[in-house]
Amino acid sequence: MLNVILLLLLVILVPALVVGLLVSMFQAATQINEMTLSFIPKLIVTLFTLMLAGPWMLRLVMDFTRNLVQEIPYLIG
Repeated sequence: MLNVILLLLLVILVPALVVGLLVSMFQAATQINEMTLSFIPKLIVTLFTLMLAGPWMLRLVMDFTRNLVQEIPYLIG
């Protein structure tokens, strides 16, 4: 269960963290301190990642739920 959660979170968070790091380096190099400059690229990358990985993530959650429901009789007794 924990590996499914971590996998789903990492798919979304890693691209946003990488873009945030790149934007922060750009801001430090150019001394631009604009809050929206870091927010908008992370938002766009996160939405794009969800569009690309969304079907795979949904399939992963559905398979996990299906396996969980099928294992209920074995968990009870």
